[in-house]
Formats: sequence, C-alpha cells, structure tokens
Amino acid sequence: MPSRPDTDDPRLGDLSEGEILKAILSRTAQATHTIIGPGDDAAVIATPSGTVVATTDTLVHGPDFRLAWSSGFDLGWKAAAVNLADVAAMGARPTALLVALAVPRDLRLSFVESLADGFREACAALAPGCAVVGGDLTVSDVLTVAVTALGDLEGRAAVTRSGARPGDSVAVAGELGLAAHGLAVLFGRFRDGETPIPVDPALLAEGERQAVAAQLRPSPPIGLGPFAAVAGANAMMDVSDGLALDARRMAAASGVTIALDGSALGDDSVRALAGGEDHALLAAFPPGVVPAGFRVIGEVRPPGEQPLLCDDAPVDVSGWDPYRDWDSAAG
Repeated sequence: MPSRPDTDDPRLGDLSEGEILKAILSRTAQATHTIIGPGDDAAVIATPSGTVVATTDTLVHGPDFRLAWSSGFDLGWKAAAVNLADVAAMGARPTALLVALAVPRDLRLSFVESLADGFREACAALAPGCAVVGGDLTVSDVLTVAVTALGDLEGRAAVTRSGARPGDSVAVAGELGLAAHGLAVLFGRFRDGETPIPVDPALLAEGERQAVAAQLRPSPPIGLGPFAAVAGANAMMDVSDGLALDARRMAAASGVTIALDGSALGDDSVRALAGGEDHALLAAFPPGVVPAGFRVIGEVRPPGEQPLLCDDAPVDVSGWDPYRDWDSAAG
C-alpha cells in the first residue's frame, strides 16, 4: 500500500472511534452466512447445519509480531489465517470473524486500513465466503489483535485430536518448519543490535523470501480441513506450536504413540519437528484413505513408554511455548 502524506493519514488519537470504525468497515466484505453484519450490538450468522465451531486467538506486539517486520496488511492476513486454521482443524468451514483491536493513539489510520485489507484478502484467498462481521475497538499502549473465528460443520461430527487409533496413518497438509526458518532469518538478519529493522527483500535469497512470507503471511490449507473430515479423518489438529509438541498433544489426547518417519519430514527434520507457526494440518486417517493434499509422515501405534517417536527413537525437541521461549529483549 503506497504511503500517504501525514496530512491525509491522521493519527488514531486525533480521530473518534466512529471515524476509525468507518474506515475499517468500509474495507470489509460480506460473509456468505451473515444475516446482520457490522453496525448493530452483535452480528447474526446463519448456521445451516445447526452447529457452530468457535475459536479465538490473540496477537500481541512483541511476542507475536514486530511492527518493523510486519505491515498492517501482513498482520491482518496472519491474524485471519491462524484463526481460520483452528476452525479447519475441526473439520469445519469458516463462516465469520470477530476482531477486537487495541491500538496506540499514535498509530496512523492507514495502518488499520491496511490491517482491514489483510483480513479481507486472507478470507477471500483462504476461506471464500468468510469475512469480518464485527468486533471491538479500544486504545492501548500495546497493539493487540484478538480474533474470534466461527465455523460450520455442515452436518458432520467435529474431528478432534483425541480420535487417533493404532494402525492409522499420520499425515500432514502444508509446510513444516518453513515459518521457523523465516523467523530465524528475521532475527538473524534484520536487527540493529536488539532493535528490529525493516526487511529489505533485495537481501533475501529465494528460499529465504519464501520462508519470511510463510512467517508473516501464512497460507494454511484451510479447505483441506473439511475435505479431510469428509474423507474420514479420525483425528486432526492445527500445527501451530511445532510438530513435536502438537503431535505429542494428539498422542496424549488419543492415548496412543505417534511414530514419525524422519525421511518424510524433509531435509531439515529438526526444524520440521521444532518449528512453530506452520499452521499445517496434522491428521490421523484409517489405512488406505489418506486424501489428496496430505502426505504420510508416520503411523499411530498402541501406547508405549514414549508418546512420540521419530525413526523409532524418542524425540528430544519441543515446540514453541511463549512463556518459556519469548525473550522481550530479543528484538
């Protein structure tokens, strides 16, 4: 989005709440199942199947994104994508997003307009028919984006993480470790001391450019969530905190051992296991029914001493834990 002169791009602290909301809502789209959209006390969304899947996720400046690296569009896209992935992981089709913004007074109007554009375009690309239908706006010293996503199961039972059975194939749709690579590039290449600096695309090799894009604008395989449910997935979940941690969660919930094949994890199996924010879909399918778009990376075994194995050995890497891993001085 081209920059605007400051005279045409006021600080949010110089505008009323109504003026800011008008700028945001003029950039949203109409969701397919919206009966009453933005402008009333609450939205009204049709639920054709009679069931609603709901999830929420919060992105906070510092632990979850850095303004030096993420544009408003990037942030809106990512905030939509990570919530859409959670809905898809239940086997549901996303229908609507509710967005609560806590924004600093000195942020420019163009930033929140770009944020709204990112939400709109992510929904259009990843979950057509889904859109922002309402939310909340307040002021804060720390930019925070909280999203609630709704989805429709279309008459199906939800696919949970607790249904994996011995003999199932373990499969994944989407990338593993690419977003972690992108984060490593950002922290390793685009800081001045401990201060983040804007990304210069000219300094990135093609693989690095793809990795940074996977971190800043993830594109989870949203449509494959309902597709996997129809195909007969016994268990499924969003890989947001790293394959090792999330596969352990599925194994614990299902009371099984998950055995991964290291050769199926790509050239960097450690990064595939430990990396976070991939938002791939991890699923367990009965033998012989793994659908297109998923690739087999292991199998489900009866419960053993270890909930997770890779090449028949215990996995000694974990995933992302913000309380353990975030260093506020790390940029």
